[in-house]
Amino acid sequence: MSTEPTLTDLSAAVLARGGELRAGGTDTTARQRAGISPGPFTDLDGAGGAGGLRGCTPQPGGGLRIGALTTLAALAADPRVRSGWPALAASAGTAATPQIRAAGTLGGNLLQRNRCWYYRNPHFSCLQKGGSGCPAREGDHHFGVVSGDGPCVAPHPSTLATALLTYDAGVEVHGESPRTVAALYGDGDRLHRADHLLAPDRILTAVLLPPPLPGERAACHRATSRAHGEWPLVEATARLALDGATVTHAAVAAGGVARVPLRLPEVEAALIGREATPEALAAAAATVLARCRPLPQTGYKTTLFRDTVLEVLERAAAPATTG
Repeated sequence: MSTEPTLTDLSAAVLARGGELRAGGTDTTARQRAGISPGPFTDLDGAGGAGGLRGCTPQPGGGLRIGALTTLAALAADPRVRSGWPALAASAGTAATPQIRAAGTLGGNLLQRNRCWYYRNPHFSCLQKGGSGCPAREGDHHFGVVSGDGPCVAPHPSTLATALLTYDAGVEVHGESPRTVAALYGDGDRLHRADHLLAPDRILTAVLLPPPLPGERAACHRATSRAHGEWPLVEATARLALDGATVTHAAVAAGGVARVPLRLPEVEAALIGREATPEALAAAAATVLARCRPLPQTGYKTTLFRDTVLEVLERAAAPATTG
């Protein structure tokens, strides 16, 4: 008889002991070193039934279930994901660095904490740590949000969530009914002490993808200040289907601009039923400007947001090359 703790056991342990669940550990270890997440940590790796937390499983109807402990590297390399859900594969393959992708997991990427330097400095109090204010709002916030009115101005850090929004993907949560990826975050106004709405003792077990879109064209782009492995200032994902030159399907999302990853229905509506001309793509990308309310130091993100969306639209609409 196996003596490994079950997922229910781990959930109960976190509830009884406090602390956090740990998956790949790439961020929890960094926060532990900084003194802002002292633990105790309850490891998901090795749990009874954890086999269902890894790998990709085809679903009836053509969908795909991806276990939450699947690494980003495995996700990016999986031929089923690359052919059927190319935007997700591309996002997984460009996130962070090769070393992080080898250890970081799908679930960890969705539930990671933001990179605000006030939150990550143990000498500052903030909403994210149970305090009463946001020191970044009155301090140095040049990496902050450009859209949204929530009390915290730290952008959400998940690259994969941005891609998954364009697929209308769902998530499995142990002991609860599935929910959409969008519902995992809400509108951002409630994200004061976390970067998601999952209860501390709940375990995200898998992501659920719908059937592939035949002929999908996808593109992702991360706008960074210098190095390739840096956290993006703005990132975007676009998925298009075209009949000739006419856009018949569009799904577009952006990250790094708001407290939550954003689906961009205004961009989609400006594209569907129109020819993907340079003028039409530029006009669609420009619709994001209406949702921008920059902070004093994030005005530069307004045009960067627009131009990053335009970049992925142009890439996704470009004719496929062979050779």
